[in-house]
Amino acid sequence: MSKRVLIVDDAAFMRIKLKDILEKNGYEVAGEAQNGNEAVEKYKEVEPDIVTMDITMPEKDGVEALKEIKAMDSSAVVLMCSAMGQQTMVMDAIRAGAIDFIVKPFDTERVIKALDKAIS
Repeated sequence: MSKRVLIVDDAAFMRIKLKDILEKNGYEVAGEAQNGNEAVEKYKEVEPDIVTMDITMPEKDGVEALKEIKAMDSSAVVLMCSAMGQQTMVMDAIRAGAIDFIVKPFDTERVIKALDKAIS
């Protein structure tokens, strides 16, 4: 059975790119969200196996959304996505319970390796 992923990113083209990588590698995209508020709502709605969470987003950033999701579901598996130069925020996310992070622009092999490791 394929693992269900919630993709969270404010940039539509990033969601499309990630969805393409995931679907070509046997993952099912259970839902998409474009900000932290939507991420929390969608998480409750679709109950994914794993979440890919952008860090920098409008309304509520990825670290805050991560904290809310982990408060609701301590076993949530969240993989942060960040651009280069966001080390401080990545460390905040890891401390808040993120399992790993992937750097943009996305490298297919790194994305799949991180997802496979996160759910094993």
